[in-house]
Amino acid sequence: MKKLISFGFVLAVLIISSCSNYKSGELTGVPGRARYFEPDPFGMVFVPQGSFTMGINDQSVPWAQNDYTRTVTVDPFWMDETEITNNEYRQFVYWVKDSIMRRMLGEQIDDFVFTEDAFGNPIDPPTINWEIRIDFRDEEINEILSEMYYPNEERFFGMKEVDTRKLNYEFFWIDLKQAASLSNRYNYETKEYEGYVTNNDGERNEIEDRSSFIIRDMVNVYPDTLVWIADFTYSFNEPLTTMYFWHPAYDNYPVVGVTWKQANAFSIWRTRYLNAALRASGQPGVHDYRLPIESEWEFAARGGLDHSMYPWGGYYTRNKQGCFLANFKPLRGNYIDDGGSTSLPVGTYQPNEYGLYDMAGNVAEWTSNAFDESAYVFSHDLNPDYKYNARPDDPPVLKRKVIRGGSWKDIAYYMQNGVRTYEYQDSAKSYIGFRCVRSYLGSN
Repeated sequence: MKKLISFGFVLAVLIISSCSNYKSGELTGVPGRARYFEPDPFGMVFVPQGSFTMGINDQSVPWAQNDYTRTVTVDPFWMDETEITNNEYRQFVYWVKDSIMRRMLGEQIDDFVFTEDAFGNPIDPPTINWEIRIDFRDEEINEILSEMYYPNEERFFGMKEVDTRKLNYEFFWIDLKQAASLSNRYNYETKEYEGYVTNNDGERNEIEDRSSFIIRDMVNVYPDTLVWIADFTYSFNEPLTTMYFWHPAYDNYPVVGVTWKQANAFSIWRTRYLNAALRASGQPGVHDYRLPIESEWEFAARGGLDHSMYPWGGYYTRNKQGCFLANFKPLRGNYIDDGGSTSLPVGTYQPNEYGLYDMAGNVAEWTSNAFDESAYVFSHDLNPDYKYNARPDDPPVLKRKVIRGGSWKDIAYYMQNGVRTYEYQDSAKSYIGFRCVRSYLGSN
């Protein structure tokens, strides 16, 4: 038996040695590395790397002097072909609702969480069991989940509805910019970190280890459906307030009433959602969804047509037949000449040369960048990116985020590829949505 074991060990060593090529003395790299091929992500289009003239291509109507022209370069990336729709965002809302319910049930019913892994090792904190079905006919389950619903005195017409104030998504992200600061790097001589890191609440703490760069946050994920009334005084928009987000008739319309923080949280959830599925199937989970940086958005909107005023390449908002080419406010007091009075289903108009829909009009779109009038002056010319993680007690001017593309209520000027404006990161509007991008791994 001992000889058999010894023979097996020697055979294993020989196999490992034969696969390594380390003894050849040549620089061959680590063997056995699989070749990576990135399939087209569902619902996204590829935007190649390139350089372009960033900035406005016509006279600045408000004379804001915040839209200088400059040549910049961006790396390749994938971009959602349309804005995120109500039904797509609803998947996020439902996931948050279901995860909260399952954790509540798991505190009293063991079947709804995993407390041990496949080898019997304890899992702390327990993970959600998504396989088991929630039977809402069960009295015990209904009793446990009663706190998820509005109390009787808050119910409209006696309807039992989920309390949207409880739909809070807890998430984290890695602050690589603070980690990259030279003063925050690990000191190999002293064997410790010596810098300070500022968390999401504005607190400045000494760096203990790598976990200090994990920034934790929580945001309510339900859209602000009251924006349709709040945004427009003396305007009857109550049907959109009560129907726009939940009714199937609006499933394919762009989601609105979402703040910059909610859009950012959606991107982080989407990243974890995909990567968890990939790892479960034995693939590496390496993909990272995010809001586009401003330069990526403008490059994608131009569709490879440098110096073009609009995504379709022309200088006019009508085609040869006299039809409008996007959903905006084409005439004073006349919203419907382009086909819709407010937002329209995504993809109603023709895409640009990259296959991207609604890069002008319909709803304006959040980008990841903070807004500064002089950002074009001090940002880099390679993937120009200016970000600021505004804290709750920061003044409003530091909470401005760049929005692009114009919306159904804007005049044509704001639909131009190079025009930039802003909104505050904690504000939700009936005319602002978003779409995600994902960096392409490699260059093309």
